[in-house]
Amino acid sequence: MSVFRVAVSLLLAGLATYVFVVHRSEVSGTAMTLFQNPEFWVAVGFVIVIALFVRLRVPGMVARMLDDRANAISRELDEAKRLREEAAALLASYVQKASQAESEAAAILADAKADAERYAKETRAQLRAQIDRRAQMAKDKIAQAEADALTEIRGLAADRATAAAGKIIADRLDERRSNALVEDSIKDLPDKLN
Repeated sequence: MSVFRVAVSLLLAGLATYVFVVHRSEVSGTAMTLFQNPEFWVAVGFVIVIALFVRLRVPGMVARMLDDRANAISRELDEAKRLREEAAALLASYVQKASQAESEAAAILADAKADAERYAKETRAQLRAQIDRRAQMAKDKIAQAEADALTEIRGLAADRATAAAGKIIADRLDERRSNALVEDSIKDLPDKLN
């Protein structure tokens, strides 16, 4: 119903009330006492309001509004349920990704430890080999120095022994013995040349 019809209905109800109040002297005594009772007027107002509500179909409008509100709440609940399911799926996805990231991090850490241990072993082996090579080189140099020293000592000993032998021979060898040795050497010379 339109607002105009409601306004006209209220105007007619007010006009009827005015006519009864203004012309109450013409109304009989019993009706007059009834019209003077405030409870009667409250009842009349209540009946008019209820009649207007029924006429304007207010219960239907209230029912429609309640149904619309219930539908809106139902849609919001469905949306909330859908969002909750999405959030749960997203949480599960993040938990799975976090688990995968932790396992990948553990694998990377294990690989890094293995690489570090392997590198340490290789480095130790290389260092050990280098130390062994240098030790061998030092031993070789020491052995060479010993050999050179022995050769030099032998040479010096031979030179000293030759000098000493020459001195002893010169002291003990006289001219007669010297000539005899030279002659023996000359005789043996043809045999030594062949």
